[in-house]
Amino acid sequence: MSRAPAPDLLSRVPSTNAPLAERLRPSKLADIVGQDHLLGPDAPIGRMIASGRLGSMVLWGPPGCGKTTLARALAEASELAFEPLSAIFAGVADLRRVFDAARQRRDQGRGTALFIDEIHRFNRAQQDGFLPFVEDGTVVLIGATTENPSFELNAALLSRARVYVLKRLDEAALARVIARAEAELGRPLPLTLEAREVLLTLADGDGRYLLNLIEDISGEAEPLDQAALMARVQRRAPVYDKARDEHYNLISALHKSLRGSDPDAALYWFQRMLAGGEDPHFIARRLTRFAVEDIGLADPGALTQAIAAWQAFERLGSPEGELALGQLVLYLGTAPKSNAGYTAFKAAAKAAASSGSLTPPAHILNAPTRLMGDLGYGKGYQYDHDAPDGFSGQSYFPDGMARQTFYDPPDRGFEREVRKRLDWWAKKRAERAGS
Repeated sequence: MSRAPAPDLLSRVPSTNAPLAERLRPSKLADIVGQDHLLGPDAPIGRMIASGRLGSMVLWGPPGCGKTTLARALAEASELAFEPLSAIFAGVADLRRVFDAARQRRDQGRGTALFIDEIHRFNRAQQDGFLPFVEDGTVVLIGATTENPSFELNAALLSRARVYVLKRLDEAALARVIARAEAELGRPLPLTLEAREVLLTLADGDGRYLLNLIEDISGEAEPLDQAALMARVQRRAPVYDKARDEHYNLISALHKSLRGSDPDAALYWFQRMLAGGEDPHFIARRLTRFAVEDIGLADPGALTQAIAAWQAFERLGSPEGELALGQLVLYLGTAPKSNAGYTAFKAAAKAAASSGSLTPPAHILNAPTRLMGDLGYGKGYQYDHDAPDGFSGQSYFPDGMARQTFYDPPDRGFEREVRKRLDWWAKKRAERAGS
C-alpha cells in the first residue's frame, strides 16, 4: 500500500476565511520586518539577492520570526519554483517526487527552491540524501529550524549551506505587525494604550502569536484595559525547552553573569530558568559547580553556601526553597572570583597523564617490613612537626621529575592569605636547598 502524499501545509493561498496570520503573511522581501541584519542592502541575503544567485541556506530562529515567509519571498525574488515540505510529514516518496519535478524544471531552464520546515527532524541519512541534488544544482535548499544547526544537522549538509540566524521580533517590528493588522481589519485594536504595551510583551517576539492574539480580541466591542486583556488571554509561557538549545543558553548566561560579578543579571537569568520550568536541582548543581570552579579558595565559604542552599531547597521544596537558591546566586555573584584551583586541577591532571608510572621518592614511603627498610623506604624522611617552623622543605615529587607549580592563587579574596603562605614556604624551601 503506497503512502499518501504529505499534506502541503505551506503553500496554500490564503482565503478571506484564513487566519489573520496567514492573510498578512508578506509575499515580498521588502515587507518582511525585524530581519534587516539579513535583508538590508549590505546584509548577507540582501547582497545575495542583488547578485541574482540564491545559494542553499539554513534559517535558524525562534518560532514566529518569519522563517517560512522569508523562504517563500526568496523563491519569489529569485524566480524559482517554490516546493515546500514539512519534515514532520514528508517521507522518501515526497522527496523523490520533488527531486523529479525539480530535475524536469532544470532541463527546461528553471530552478527550484526546496523549502524544508523543521529540517532538524530529518534523520542523518535523510539529510545526506539532499547532498547530490544540492551539489548538482537541481534544487536550492532552504531549511528552517528552531534548533541549533551545529547539533542537529550533518556537517556535510552544513558545509554546503550557509546558516543565517533570524532574530525574535523586537517591539518596533511587532508594532509594524499591529499596524498591518489594523489596516487589514479596518479599525484600531480595542485596547487602551497600556493594554497595547502589554500585548507586545505577551507576544514575546513571536509575530504569528501576536496576530493570533489580535484575532482573538478583535471582535471586542469596548476597549480592553490591561487587567481585562490579561483576563481575556492566557499569558504565554516563555520560549524554553529544557532538553534543547535554550536550556544551555540560559545556564550559560547565568554562569557567565556570576563570573562577571553581576548579581542582578545572574538573578534575572535564574528567574528566567525557573519561569521556563527548569528543574531547580539542576540549577543547584550548576551553582555548586560554579562555587568550586570560579570562586574556589578565593572564598572557601562559597562551597559551604552552595551545599547549604541546595539542602535548604530539598527540605523546603518549591517555591519556598527557591529563595535559598536565589540567595546563593547573590552570594556567588558578589564573592571574589578565582579559577586558580580549577586551573591547578587541570594542570596536575595533564602532568600526571604525561609522567608515566613514576613512583614516589623513597624517603616519603612507609617501611612496615625489614626488607622495605633495607631498600631505603623512609630513609632520610624529615618529620615536618619536628622542624622549628613546622616546615621541612623536602621534595615530594618523584625522583627524576622537577618540581612543578600547578596552583598559582591570585592576590584577592582569601587567596591573598594563601599566596603569602606559598611565598613563605617557597622562600624557606630555597633557603634549605641552599644550605
